[in-house]
Amino acid sequence: MIKVEFHFDFGSPNAYLSHLVLPEIEQRTGVKFEYVPVLLGGVFKLTNNRSPAESLAGIKNKPEYERLEMNRFLRRHGITRFQRNPFFPVNTLMLMRGAIAAQSLRVFERYVDEMYRHMWADPKKMDDPQVLRAVLDESGLDSARFFELVQTAEIKDQLLQNTQRSVERGAFGSPTFFVGDEIFFGKDRLGDVEELIMASR
Repeated sequence: MIKVEFHFDFGSPNAYLSHLVLPEIEQRTGVKFEYVPVLLGGVFKLTNNRSPAESLAGIKNKPEYERLEMNRFLRRHGITRFQRNPFFPVNTLMLMRGAIAAQSLRVFERYVDEMYRHMWADPKKMDDPQVLRAVLDESGLDSARFFELVQTAEIKDQLLQNTQRSVERGAFGSPTFFVGDEIFFGKDRLGDVEELIMASR
């Protein structure tokens, strides 16, 4: 079966919305997405890219259109658990290192669900260490162990390698999807992702 990847950072609202829709695609196609944590700030730096909040600033009509498309996406997929994070942009370095740590602790899926919930459903200032510690504890995750692991060279290096490899394969933002070697960017390409998965079966 073809390998399908989702390269994500918790700081991207579009990656969160994609995360909510992926189970539908998995159910229809029988393919499981492999989640690959990357650091969006690192991706931007390596590609000389900027966040939409920066790149759309001062442009007439385009930010409004982007919000219109997001609202259409929410309605299309029946998504009700989404709020704009009032602390945005949030530095996601600790969160993304935590995702690598969660893989090693075998609590990755729960970690991803919970961090996304606290970023975009019940939004909090997730780059505040005390907030993050409280969120981990509330979610039944070992905050002390996480804060210990995210300081290790192994975890730091793995996130760096993930980010560099993603860029080397063509990524410039999040969410990025790979179906085999084919790259797709953005939640609005999920239909194309599903189509290629089905065609490759």
